[in-house]
Amino acid sequence: MAGVESGHVADDDAAARQAAEVAVELTETDGPEDKKRVAKALKGIASRGAEAVRRSGDMARRSADTATGAVVRSADSARRGVGRGVGSAGRGATSGMNWLTGQVVAMGPRLRIRDQATLRAHFPGRTDDEIAGLLVERAARATATVGGATGVWAALPTLPAFPAEVAAETLAVVGIEIKLVAELHEIYGMPAGGSSTDRARAYVGSWASRRGVYQVDGGLLLIAGSPLARQLTRRLAGRVRRSAFSLSPLLTGALAGALLNRRETKRFGRQIRDELRQRRNTFTATVIGRPIPGPNA
Repeated sequence: MAGVESGHVADDDAAARQAAEVAVELTETDGPEDKKRVAKALKGIASRGAEAVRRSGDMARRSADTATGAVVRSADSARRGVGRGVGSAGRGATSGMNWLTGQVVAMGPRLRIRDQATLRAHFPGRTDDEIAGLLVERAARATATVGGATGVWAALPTLPAFPAEVAAETLAVVGIEIKLVAELHEIYGMPAGGSSTDRARAYVGSWASRRGVYQVDGGLLLIAGSPLARQLTRRLAGRVRRSAFSLSPLLTGALAGALLNRRETKRFGRQIRDELRQRRNTFTATVIGRPIPGPNA
């Protein structure tokens, strides 16, 4: 799957791999989480993000230096050079979001998604609705664990790493929620079609649009400048703001991060679950020829 910042993803998608591993471990482990290992993985993701932003900043500074050098050559070239320098600075300011978006795209195919049969075997004796409810609860617990782990960092005197910590939490939480979206589609018998890459793209698009995959245009590509890529970046920006708020020193760090993440994931998961449940019930009623009950039935 092509990334929004394909160069970054091609050079280093270790953060995407680590985030996918965290998502799988936290949502599929029946016993207590290994919080130390989760924290170590999140710090690894943070260091990758910090390095990516540093590289982008270096590139922006080199571009700005080139523009500044043009000033001494002529007044006309100075104006053009300053324009290029300003543009480079703007690109540097958004490089972190571009990196994060690219990592989410790269993470999609790396998430292990359990199909309907596997989910039913994992939760024997449960109805599909009960399984869906458990998936939502486990995902909410998982994002709370991530929020708690990164919330602790807010109390440490490491302010320069703060943006990287926000990126680490965001990537891990998004991975958990995309996996939840995919498995809810599976348990209700409405999985995305196509290759593994196509399915991953559909679930990333579903997460970004907050809609089932059947409502996401399958022809949209997650490439730079595409409508879906822009929507994904906007959705991630909102997620980053929530992560930064939960890590604010004015709040209680781990507790705030855990509570805010749990609430948000639970609300989102129930929204997708209810939509898929309603669609399956409507589809079933239509196929077997029964009239669809009205709201007062």
